Formats: sequence, structure tokens, C-alpha cells
Amino acid sequence: MDPRIHDHAATLVDWSARIGAGDDVVLVVSETAHDLGVAVAEQLGERNANVVTLYASAELERAYLRAHDGEFDEDPQFELALYEHADSVLFLGGGPNSSETADVPGEKRQGQSTAKQGVREARMDTDWVSTVHPTRAMAQEAGMSYEAYQSFVYDAILRDWEALAEEMAQLKEVLDAGSKVRIRNEGTDLTMFIDGRTAVNSAASVAYDSHNLPSGEVFTAPYDTAGYVTFDVPQTVHGTRVRDVKLTFKDGVVVDFEAAQGQTVIEEILETDGGSRQLGELGIGMNRGIDRVTNNLLFDEKMGGTVHLALGRAYDANLPEGETGNESAVHVDLITDMRGESTLEVDDEVVQRNGTFRWEDGFEA
Repeated sequence: MDPRIHDHAATLVDWSARIGAGDDVVLVVSETAHDLGVAVAEQLGERNANVVTLYASAELERAYLRAHDGEFDEDPQFELALYEHADSVLFLGGGPNSSETADVPGEKRQGQSTAKQGVREARMDTDWVSTVHPTRAMAQEAGMSYEAYQSFVYDAILRDWEALAEEMAQLKEVLDAGSKVRIRNEGTDLTMFIDGRTAVNSAASVAYDSHNLPSGEVFTAPYDTAGYVTFDVPQTVHGTRVRDVKLTFKDGVVVDFEAAQGQTVIEEILETDGGSRQLGELGIGMNRGIDRVTNNLLFDEKMGGTVHLALGRAYDANLPEGETGNESAVHVDLITDMRGESTLEVDDEVVQRNGTFRWEDGFEA
């Protein structure tokens, strides 16, 4: 087995999830992440954790949803109980076909998502972490050889997370003290209000309220939004390719939208529920180990020089104690590239220009 797989597993268990003896862990292994699953299971055994292993397959999900009548039981108790009693949930992704569920009717996806909102909340109340095992299918999606893609993935995952956390703390400090964020690039002039919110320094560890490996972003939760934004980074959403999505906001709500590709799936997302037309997240990518778009959101949204915004649910980590943020059954991230002519401003001061932060070499004042 590639020794980097063992390093990946150790980083996930120790740095990211902080697993200890006696912890109850749900290990969710996708159909092409078997080797990483074996390495993670070994790490969990060495730490005397308790583990329940689940098999995740987009083909199984497609078969189930297409056959179902669409009337889903609300928060099935057997599944809810599993997550309510878990300390951690580890997701090992890496399926063979990112478009496997493209022909699942949108109303069934919406119905299942809405019915399982309580299950999802229970799962997210754990110390959950999501990561991926590099596969040949993912390399093909990225337009890379498998060997080159493996190196890309491990360069993004096996890095000095403490050093990156220190760098990202600079942006967290700016956002925590700020009241409004404005992003501008070709096709975008959007203002988001963030006063009273707490930014998360997402350094790939639950100790930082971070739940992705790799990570490398700072994110917060806007409570109001005005203007327009164009998401020019292509990606796959619900098994469907989307490109050049433009959203227009007024009084915090999407009032108009269009897409060069994937308009139907964007419409399905926006029509999910009362919260799906509002933003739940403003995320700013800072992982310079991710230097290209790969059609994998886990990597693409963390790329230095990008900003992503999520329609739907806000994360509690961004909210003041006792406050409820935007609620929705969805949380869908879309990405805009800031590496061309662009500015990111906080309270009218430029924090990033053309994808370079003011504390980085090459910043143009």
C-alpha cells in the first residue's frame, strides 16, 4: 500500500478528528476508498476506538431513489439513533462516477433531503470529518494522469496545518472585526453583511470547527446580501454539470438567476424551501497547495484566490450563542475565481486584490 495512504489516515484520525480511546466512530467508506478505509480502520483500532462501518455508493443511492415512490419517512429512528450516539463520523469519499445520480428526479432528491433534515443535524452535531481517496475517475475529471493526481491530492492533504492555521488567523481577525464584505470581479459586485458573526479558521481539524480534509479556508455566515455574483468555476452539482451561474440578491434573497449550463438543477436548489434562496456561507479559499480546478468541491472551494458562497443552511459555529442562522435542507457551494481583475474588501478596505492577500508577496496596494 502507498505509504501516503497511511499518512493520510493518521492525519485524519489524529489531527482532523482527534479520535481517542473509547470514542464511538461511524466510518462511512465509498466504493472506491477501500484502501483508505483499511488504513483508517487500523488507526482506529490502534487508538482503541469503537467503530461502525457503512458502505456509501452513488449507484446504490441512484437505484434506491429511482425506485422509491417519493414519500419518505421523516427522520427514520434507526438512522437518527446511530448519529445521536456517535462521537465522530468519518466520510471517505471517492466514487467512480460524479454524474451517477444525474437522472434521479429532482423532487425525489428534495424530498429525501427535507425528510432527513433531523438526521443531518444529528450527524453534523458530531465531530465529523470528510475526506477523499484519490481515484482514477477523479483524476480523469481533473484532466490529469492518475500519478499526477495522487501527488496533487497528497500535496493538499499532507501539509503543515499548524502553519496554515497561523496564516489564516489573519483573515479570521479581519472578518471578526468587520461589518460588511464586498467582492468584485468580472460579472460580480456583491455586498454581504457579517457584523456579529464569528469566522471559522478552517484548518482541517475539529479543534478549529473545521470538518474537511483537505481544508484551507476561512468562512463566515452573512445575514444580509445585496448585488449580483457570477460563479465562473465549473462544477458538478447533484450529478449535473453547472457553469457560469449568475445570482442576483435583494434584501438577502435571490430574486433572479441564470446559468449557461445546469439551470434546471440550480432552480431545484432554489425552490427547496424557505431558506434555500439565502446565503448560509461566505468562504474564502487559502490553500495554496490546491492550484487548479479539478471538479471536486472538496478541493476547488479551498483553492487560494477563490471565493465560494453557499445557498442554504448556515453553520452554528459562525453564529452568536442562542442565535439561529439561515435554516434549510440544502447547503450548496458555488465558486467564483478572484485571480483575475478583482477585489475583496472588508469595511471598504482591500484585503485581497487579484487573488493575493495584503500580507502576501506580490500584493498591489
